[in-house]
Amino acid sequence: MPQNEYIEESIKRHGRRLDYAERKRKREAREAHKNSQFAQKVTGLRAKMYNKKRHSEKIQMKKTIKQHEEKNAKQKDTEAVPEGAVPGYLLDREGQQRAKVLSNMIKQKRKEKAGKWNVPLPKVRGIAEDEMFKVLRSGKTKGKSWKRMVTKATFVGDGFTRKPPKYERFIRPSALRYKKAHVTHPELKATFCLPIIGVKKNPQSPLYTQLGVLTKGTVIEVNVSELGLVTTGGKVVWGKYAQITNNPELDGCVNALLLV
Repeated sequence: MPQNEYIEESIKRHGRRLDYAERKRKREAREAHKNSQFAQKVTGLRAKMYNKKRHSEKIQMKKTIKQHEEKNAKQKDTEAVPEGAVPGYLLDREGQQRAKVLSNMIKQKRKEKAGKWNVPLPKVRGIAEDEMFKVLRSGKTKGKSWKRMVTKATFVGDGFTRKPPKYERFIRPSALRYKKAHVTHPELKATFCLPIIGVKKNPQSPLYTQLGVLTKGTVIEVNVSELGLVTTGGKVVWGKYAQITNNPELDGCVNALLLV
């Protein structure tokens, strides 16, 4: 376990303080006063940045309120003219149509569905090729420099056999090959050591995906059959995606977060 997670570990083992809920409620109630005090005191560039942030928050809030109001609102439609004869008591009315906007619930569901597959690490540091590969010179004259040794952690399948050295372009050292990952389930708050099935996507490059390079932010497929997860139809889930959250070549292990 990383050393910075001792607070979470303590909460799992012993629970929270008895007055945790009350303190949290009071903290949230004080937040508005604190923000107001800060907004009155702040000056200069910080004030500009704060006001800009607050402005965007207010716009978002107004949009949300409007969506709620539009749910069952009636909107006037001047073009909707009823056909045929209209009774006298309806002549002064304008044509109305019920607002055919997507209800806020549907919009919310769509947002949740879109955000469901948001990866924990949306941005990762780019890795240059000279950092990823080490040039190996071969031949008597040391002039041949087409071989590359991968300096990062990699995954290769069970049926993998190396090519003859004469034809091998990319060398993946045995010491940096991993077959298992420590996968944390975000809802269960538990970590399991699961076998890696394959590398789905390395954000650095399609070549790294093909080579099975495991860097921070890579999406891998892991075997979750031992967790006992089932679909709504009652079938056992076999493979699920997870994103690597650490640097495996530095830590000596692969830590990942399950995408549920």
